[in-house]
Amino acid sequence: MDSRKIGVFDSGLGGLTVVREMKRLLPKESLVYFGDTARLPYGSKSKEAIVRFSKQIMRFLMRHDVKAVIIACGTASANALEELRATFDLPIFGVVEPGVREAARSTRSGRIGITGTEATIRSGAYERLLKQINPALQVFSQACPLFVPLVEEGWFEDPVTRSVIHRYLQELKKQTVDTLVLGCTHYPLLRKLVQEEMGEEVTLVNPSSSAVQEVKAFLECHAMQTEDREGQYTFFASDNTEKFQAFGQQVLEMPLTVQKIQIETF
Repeated sequence: MDSRKIGVFDSGLGGLTVVREMKRLLPKESLVYFGDTARLPYGSKSKEAIVRFSKQIMRFLMRHDVKAVIIACGTASANALEELRATFDLPIFGVVEPGVREAARSTRSGRIGITGTEATIRSGAYERLLKQINPALQVFSQACPLFVPLVEEGWFEDPVTRSVIHRYLQELKKQTVDTLVLGCTHYPLLRKLVQEEMGEEVTLVNPSSSAVQEVKAFLECHAMQTEDREGQYTFFASDNTEKFQAFGQQVLEMPLTVQKIQIETF
């Protein structure tokens, strides 16, 4: 048994979908969450900047003696995971690899669509990993940069959001994909409208859920799970804590407080 916390970080608020899955699947695990709200979105940043930001956040989380870290950000997972694993000596989980495995299991036709930020799509991480599993898979990618700000505004079912979803997903619909990866942890909050746009016959893959399932299996396999209490959550952000708190309470359906820190000092 290991009662230490799990670290979770994201460019902003989308990683709260990972926290929501942890609350459901790992209710006894405590966590410390950092949202880099001062520097979002990561999707328009260079790989070098994403890696630098991610290392700063890892150093902050290590101060909290975490037993593992979940990179609850598709962009950081696609661009920084390998370097973080090479730098920090603890289990680090991204959301890309679990999403890839789930998509490969789910597809019936072998035609898989990927949505993500510009940096995630530019990295080619999903395509590369899917081809490693099965070279015959056909992968079609679409950057959806406006999804993150729409989610951060809380416009989950707004007519503007519906219009943006329609415009972004037209090409993937033309490619008749049967599986669509929501390749940014913000995107599951738009799941209802995305499903309506793509049709019920298309399977949506939520990497947030896939990642937490894999973390759960890892903790159980290595006897690192917490068993003696309910999980306690601590939240930090680099800016705009009031908005974070209101948004987090809506997504997690629980009261929370958010502390502001200067992440550039780490």
